[in-house]
Amino acid sequence: MRVLVVEDDDLLRRSIGKAVSSWGAQAIEAATVAEGVVFLAQHPDLLVVDVRLGEGSGIDVVRAATQVRPIPLMIAMSGKASPEEAFRLAQLGVRGYLPKPLSLDDLRATVTAIAQQQVSLSAHAAGRVGQEAFQDVQANLRRTMVEQALALSAGSRTGAARLLGVTRQAVQQMIRDLSLEKS
Repeated sequence: MRVLVVEDDDLLRRSIGKAVSSWGAQAIEAATVAEGVVFLAQHPDLLVVDVRLGEGSGIDVVRAATQVRPIPLMIAMSGKASPEEAFRLAQLGVRGYLPKPLSLDDLRATVTAIAQQQVSLSAHAAGRVGQEAFQDVQANLRRTMVEQALALSAGSRTGAARLLGVTRQAVQQMIRDLSLEKS
């Protein structure tokens, strides 16, 4: 497991990195939004991000993470996040939130909990009613699921089909329909 830690406090970032390494995971540490976005190219399995960074917002890192495939699990932490920031993070798919000062035991428990929990799409779909046409939501969901399955299976169409519970031919057809073919 690769864990990207984006935290501007050097001591806290190193402490989290050391804890992550003690779990047997690889820690990737970033001190800024820009570094965090660059390190997303290393395809972390988990993103732990401070909401308020010295030169920007962790929300920008989370937004960039939602464009990476596979999308990492995400945990935000802050001692000062506003309700609006917390709401925005949840909208973007952050599944865990930790208040500062941070307990490394709470971090481990949160990682374990979010890795095991099933995410309900019902609430997200219900929130789109009146905001987006049904066909647009359906197309976006299909594209995201196919991209994520392909990323998780290292581009294997057979592996993606297994993850999606469909045939390889169905995956091939979706790739064509969604214009996901690589040129």
